[in-house]
Amino acid sequence: MKQRGATLIQMLSALAVAVLLTQLGMPAYARMSDDLHRAAAARDLAQALRSARSHALLQGQPVLVQALDGDWGKGWRVALEHSQQVLREQRLARPLKIVSNRGAQFKFSAQGVPMNLGNGWLALTLEVCERSAATSRHQVVMASSGRVNLLAEDRNNTQCAS
Repeated sequence: MKQRGATLIQMLSALAVAVLLTQLGMPAYARMSDDLHRAAAARDLAQALRSARSHALLQGQPVLVQALDGDWGKGWRVALEHSQQVLREQRLARPLKIVSNRGAQFKFSAQGVPMNLGNGWLALTLEVCERSAATSRHQVVMASSGRVNLLAEDRNNTQCAS
């Protein structure tokens, strides 16, 4: 009668190949996971800015947008300026490096115009930086009119390096 099955050496060889392929695939999976996390954070941030502007326009009152603990990479909060009532708060599960060209807070006027806290008009770029490089692939750009764009292009950024 003919034996069916695999020998111990065949099973160990198959296991060794599986372990090797897993080890080769893990760095690529980690990079892909990090990029998806950065893309989701940029998308959520852009949506929070659009929502804050819409609320300011519809309710006719200024809306404040702040980085949590002064760091956009930890998350952000959208609140009414006068009553400080929180409309939306997003705390990131994994902190990221997000750099701004205009500081950690600003507001939308009752007309939906982005302004710094000194009531000057404001244009803003928030760059979601790569962890180990001075580049950003995802940028949230807000024009001085209040229009928010989400860009996905590789850019070298000196702010990401620091």
